[in-house]
Amino acid sequence: MDFKSKVKVDENNYIGKNQKCFIVAEIGQNHNGDMENARELIDVAEEAGVSAVKFCKRHIPAELTEEAYNRPYRGPQSFGETYGEHREFLELSREQHKQLAQYAKEQGLIYFSSACDKKSVDDMECIGVPIYKIASRDLTNIPLVEYIAKTQKPVIMSTGMATKKDINHALEKVYEYHDKVVLLNCTSQYPCDIENVNMKKMDTIERLWGTIVGYSGHTSGIKMPIVAVARGAKVIEKHITLHRHMKGSDHAASLEPNGLEKMVKDIRNTEKGLGDGKIEFKKCMQESKKKLARSLVLKNDIKKGEKITEEDLTLKSPGTGIIWRNRNKVLGKKAIQDFPKDVIVKEEMFE
Repeated sequence: MDFKSKVKVDENNYIGKNQKCFIVAEIGQNHNGDMENARELIDVAEEAGVSAVKFCKRHIPAELTEEAYNRPYRGPQSFGETYGEHREFLELSREQHKQLAQYAKEQGLIYFSSACDKKSVDDMECIGVPIYKIASRDLTNIPLVEYIAKTQKPVIMSTGMATKKDINHALEKVYEYHDKVVLLNCTSQYPCDIENVNMKKMDTIERLWGTIVGYSGHTSGIKMPIVAVARGAKVIEKHITLHRHMKGSDHAASLEPNGLEKMVKDIRNTEKGLGDGKIEFKKCMQESKKKLARSLVLKNDIKKGEKITEEDLTLKSPGTGIIWRNRNKVLGKKAIQDFPKDVIVKEEMFE
């Protein structure tokens, strides 16, 4: 498959080669079903300087069997007596998503979602999201993958729970409609133990499928997203929360506002530090070179009319004179006057 090196998200945003990392603050359902929480999380994302905010949209009847819906779900993280009631409590309506999308747009942020079923895709299409996320659990849900691909919008696909065969099948289906795909390295553990990250998997993904790659991180802290960017990730996705101690299962693996702000800052600094890879002398090094580099210096006293030889030369700082490989500019020439040893050699000293 020959995928694009750059994917257009909207008129002002691209993902891929020679682009800034596309940083996604995943709000998911960390709003806890509360619109005020959701708006506050969008504010946090905007203040940190991310590229986009991502929510999650589910139509619960399409999500769960009746047995799963009615399974008792009583515990410290539960928002209902059954698992279905818990999931329903956390869902936002299409209208609520529309309001939040407008709010995010006003903040200069891209708004999109993981759409977990066809009805949810329809809801997001009504809102007009420019891009979709497909969770790793749904890479085997080929009817959903195809339904999303038919929108012709870029797709970010997580690979956490997926096998190579799962990824292949999902990509083949998307590729029937377009090639605007990003694959994310991910480990579906919440929070994720550091030894389970397997960051080199991102390299393997890029080698096997040739897509733009990124990282969806569930470890505590911000180190792994920075490592991912240094290894070439063009998308970073990280859960955010107002407080990690809030009720709900995703908060513990999420970044609080200060952590998100630091992660974005460190990613941007990492990108600056990576540079363009060119081997060149930068102006910022000029003073250091003058002070520390080596120049040709007379090792011996030279009399007027005496020819200079290599035995008369040594190398010392500062670096304001002739370098060793250019010594032929003076070798074999005669001194125009007497010169003492330990002075920097200049062309005008000889003829």
